[in-house]
Amino acid sequence: MANIVVLFSKLENAKNIKNILVRSGFSVAAVCTTGAQAIQSADSLDDGILVCGYRYSDMLYSELRDYLPGNFEMLLVASKHLLNECLGTNIMSLTMPIQVHDLVSTVEMMEYNIERRKKKLRSKPKARNEKDKEILWEAKVLLMERNNMTEEEAHRYIQKSSMDNGVNLIETAQMVLSLMRS
Repeated sequence: MANIVVLFSKLENAKNIKNILVRSGFSVAAVCTTGAQAIQSADSLDDGILVCGYRYSDMLYSELRDYLPGNFEMLLVASKHLLNECLGTNIMSLTMPIQVHDLVSTVEMMEYNIERRKKKLRSKPKARNEKDKEILWEAKVLLMERNNMTEEEAHRYIQKSSMDNGVNLIETAQMVLSLMRS
């Protein structure tokens, strides 16, 4: 579940938005009335959503966006004429007066996008360090010499064994080395 920070210049508005989100099953990490407080809260969290108004005592939403960590998304709640100025800024927005259903569904959608992005980052293959590359190369060379394989065939063999056994590629290469050297 994504972290949510609520920021409005009036504390009463911020608390009302927080209460709506909490009643809808979201966890609100912080309620703020200044941009500096919101930035501090966002910096202490890994990622999340900032639900905010247009203007605060110390800055505007556009300045805040520049200071916000890249892994935070912004949901701007403002009047229609103010939102018209914000077109093309890659910020989600809702018009005032706000509908509870619209707020909840927008936050759900943003939360889903954050989770999808996290999942995508986790599924990226990790870059191998030099030691791991060396182990993999030694295993391939051993297979190429002993079994008369090409490098591609040796790699496929290690990869297939890795997948069949549910073990990562480097561990499989280490097993090949230990079995074939003994």
